[in-house]
Amino acid sequence: MSNFLFVLSKDDNEALTRCCQFAKIAHSKGHHVDMFFIDGGVAWANKKRDFDTKTVTGDCPNDYLPYIVENEIKIGICTPCAKNRNMDEAKFFSNMQLDGGPHLIDMATEAKVFNF
Repeated sequence: MSNFLFVLSKDDNEALTRCCQFAKIAHSKGHHVDMFFIDGGVAWANKKRDFDTKTVTGDCPNDYLPYIVENEIKIGICTPCAKNRNMDEAKFFSNMQLDGGPHLIDMATEAKVFNF
């Protein structure tokens, strides 16, 4: 099986939906999956956000995100990106933690990387 790394850099509902969709597909096929939110993407670490807004294709983040949380797929949240937006881990889902660029690079060296 392969390693996949899904990186979300946008505060965009469609980008989050696709990122979560493909992470779920890869994981359900038995691949190792990591995720990392950077830049505007860290806004989606806030579990109080609306995850039910439909995309043009009719799906939404909540169609995939519960699977990711329940299966404890790790999501690293860029520490400086979150801190500069006054976010802390108390706002995050249980599978999310503050993380840094060095770990992101380490994960990328061993994975197929998808950017959203």
